[in-house]
Amino acid sequence: LEELAKLTGGLAHEIKNPLSTIKVNLKLIAEEAPPAHEDSPRWLRKIAVVQKEAERLAQILDDFLRYIGKSELQTNPIDVNELISEMVDFYTPQARTNNVTIRLGLSDTPLVCNIDRDMVKQLMLNLFINAAQAMPSGGELIIRTRMLSPNALVEISDTGIGIDPDKIDKIFDAYYTSKPGGSGLGLSTAQKIAMAHNGSIWVDSQPGRGTSFTVSLPLEAD
Repeated sequence: LEELAKLTGGLAHEIKNPLSTIKVNLKLIAEEAPPAHEDSPRWLRKIAVVQKEAERLAQILDDFLRYIGKSELQTNPIDVNELISEMVDFYTPQARTNNVTIRLGLSDTPLVCNIDRDMVKQLMLNLFINAAQAMPSGGELIIRTRMLSPNALVEISDTGIGIDPDKIDKIFDAYYTSKPGGSGLGLSTAQKIAMAHNGSIWVDSQPGRGTSFTVSLPLEAD
C-alpha cells in the first residue's frame, strides 16, 4: 500500500505539471481573443468552460494528494477552543456568502490536546464545508466544544437536508459522495486525520432536519 501510494502520488504530481501549463495558456488565449471578431463571445464561453474543468481537475488532484499523504504529525499542546475560534473567524466570510449563520458555543474550560494544528484545522474545515454543502439554501452551522474525559469533543451540526439511513455507513468511504461536484474525499480525509491523532469521528443525522458530526481528540495528560 505504501508503494502504491508513492506511485499514484507521483502520477498525480506529473499530471499537475502539464495541467498548470494548460491553465496558463487558456488564460493567455482568452486575453488575446480579438474583441471585435463576431465569434469572440462564443470562443470565450468555450474557453471559460475548459478553464472551469481544468480548475476542477486541479482541485481533485489536490484532494487526492492530501488524502494519500502520510500522517506525520507535528504535534504541540493546543487549546482546541482557540483553534476552533480561529477556524470560525477564517470561515465566517464564506459562510455569509452561502447564507449560513454560525452559532458558536465553546467549553468554559480549556481543552488542551497534543495535536498537529494544521492537520486538525484541515479536519474542521472539511466538516464546515460539508455542512455548508448540506444547506444549499442557507441555514445554521452550530459548533460546540466540551470535555468528556479523557477526550475533548467538537460537535459540528447543520440544519441541512440530512443523510439517508442507508448512506450513513458509506459517507467516510473514499470517493463516495452524494453531492454534485464533490470529490468524495473530504470526510474520508477528516476521519484519517482524527484517527492519526488516536481520536475518532462519528455522525448522527435525521433526514430533512440536519446532521451532526462529533470529533473526539485525546486530552493532554496533566
